[in-house]
Amino acid sequence: MIKHRARLGAVGYLTGYLGRHMTNDGKQGGNQSGKQGRGQDKKAQQYGVTPQSVDFNDWYNEVVRKADLADHSPVAGAMVVKPYGTALWERIQRDLDDRFKADGHQNLLFPTLIPMDFIMKEADHVEGFAPELFTVSKIGTEELAEPYVMRPTSETIVGHMWSGWLNSYRDLPFLHNQWGSVFRAELRTKPFLRTSEFFWQEGHTAHATEEEARAEVRQQLDVYHAFCRDVLALPVVRGEKTASERFAGAENTYSIEGMMRDGKACNREPVTTWARTSAGLSMSSFRPKSSVRNMPTPPPGASSRIIGALIMTHGDDFGLIMPPNIAPIQVVIVPVGRKDDFAQMVAEGQQLAAELRAQASAPMWMTVRPDQRLQVQRLGAEGCACAY
Repeated sequence: MIKHRARLGAVGYLTGYLGRHMTNDGKQGGNQSGKQGRGQDKKAQQYGVTPQSVDFNDWYNEVVRKADLADHSPVAGAMVVKPYGTALWERIQRDLDDRFKADGHQNLLFPTLIPMDFIMKEADHVEGFAPELFTVSKIGTEELAEPYVMRPTSETIVGHMWSGWLNSYRDLPFLHNQWGSVFRAELRTKPFLRTSEFFWQEGHTAHATEEEARAEVRQQLDVYHAFCRDVLALPVVRGEKTASERFAGAENTYSIEGMMRDGKACNREPVTTWARTSAGLSMSSFRPKSSVRNMPTPPPGASSRIIGALIMTHGDDFGLIMPPNIAPIQVVIVPVGRKDDFAQMVAEGQQLAAELRAQASAPMWMTVRPDQRLQVQRLGAEGCACAY
């Protein structure tokens, strides 16, 4: 049980509570019969969020909008991630990036555009991604001799580049990671879960033996599992995907998955082991130490879908709830009182925020923000309220 979680209310600022028990259907636990239960219903109605038990999909979309995480864009199937949602993804990215680098992985960047013939060479890639591909066939009004594909994933171009970089077992293991966007057409938009462009990281590693590659798979599964458990407070299960669910062209695909409040599983971070023939894309000059000529490559990946999982796991009928280890803001200082005293209360709130930030005992991740919005009506005793 999470004893302290930061939450974003419908009015847009963080509040907090300690140790509230949630039942499996998303309702508050404990003795809630009669008048108390009706009071909770009224409170949910006041926030204006459709209860999960009425329509989970509407609840999700309303929480994303009212918590100011993201908005729909004029581009079909795409979203605009707003500052709070962007800050959340940045914190996820920063934590995972530190974990990858601690294991010896280095970041690099491949182009967004991939030659179409790279995709066509791999029949499994074509079959898996053809319905979702975005293609670029013109520059201005001039037709391209060879069209490009907006990156659905990077295996094909990675293999092409490795053919020039990796010539001997002495170049191994090769451990790299990329943060960026990928593009896969979606007809129905659901922010963070189903969008035509989404954010992710994809790791690609090359190894001399299959045993080393599979050890890398197990290690990265442990990394993702620990991150979800210790930082995101998400209960997840590790396992291998069925043949019909494998990543296009893969020999094996493993993932960590969790159950959402609507009773459906959400795929979090897949880790794939490619067959040795696929792993050796465009490689003709590799000089092996043993008889294994093509290197297995397990590419792990985490995406912005994990934000959707956070919302669906921790959110309730009152709105968004974020575990404090990942929430962009942990403490909000809210001035409460008369308008003519507002400036003084804001100044006192800013001073209190500075004192909290300066405390040596404060957790490294704690962020404090004074709420300075005059247009928001607040009821309560005069002074500054500290919500955490």
